[in-house]
Amino acid sequence: MIRVFNVPAVTWTLTAVLLLGACRYLLQAARSRHLTDQANKSLHALMNVLMAAMLWNLVPSTMLAQIAVLAGASMWFVIQAVARPAFKILCAGSQGRLKCVYHSLTMAGAALMIGMMGHAATIGHEIAPAASSSHAHHSGAPAAPSTAPPGLVQASDLAMPLTVFFAAAAVVFLILLLRGRVAKPAARDHAAPRHSFRAEHGHEALGAAVMALMFATMAA
Repeated sequence: MIRVFNVPAVTWTLTAVLLLGACRYLLQAARSRHLTDQANKSLHALMNVLMAAMLWNLVPSTMLAQIAVLAGASMWFVIQAVARPAFKILCAGSQGRLKCVYHSLTMAGAALMIGMMGHAATIGHEIAPAASSSHAHHSGAPAAPSTAPPGLVQASDLAMPLTVFFAAAAVVFLILLLRGRVAKPAARDHAAPRHSFRAEHGHEALGAAVMALMFATMAA
């Protein structure tokens, strides 16, 4: 389906990154005492697992269910982002709301990616038999110039802005990570929270980079 993912080293590397990220989210969900945070981390873990399965074209028959789950997760983060400040268990403060908006876009992007890859696979299966049949009946005729199907062209056009968006997000998280490293701790009490934020920024940067890479291969 995607040229870059035909390279085993790339596929295995991305799979390992996604599954390790899923394990980290599950550990965070297990350690959290807040139900909302447990749900958020579990949804992120599920998204990583679905994206890893997508790399290997596993369980394609459940594609619509996967899209529905990720779309529901996207709406869940939107609800948290627009919730009233009185609901302390949801996104609170401007930074928290901005984070929820980003996570909503991430879930929506993953759902869109699954749909785009499934659509590309369907088009590929439809084109291949037709091409081989045409070659069998007209082996002596010159090959007609091939044109990309409209659906695939639209997917490619949509993948490019998403590539730019997630690449920019990866840069932003990387800047926050580096900024956290050079900042001098104000007090020893804040050393652990600051380390946690740095780890989170690093994880977010890696996840955004993976999303950008996957969308970039679809835009190529």
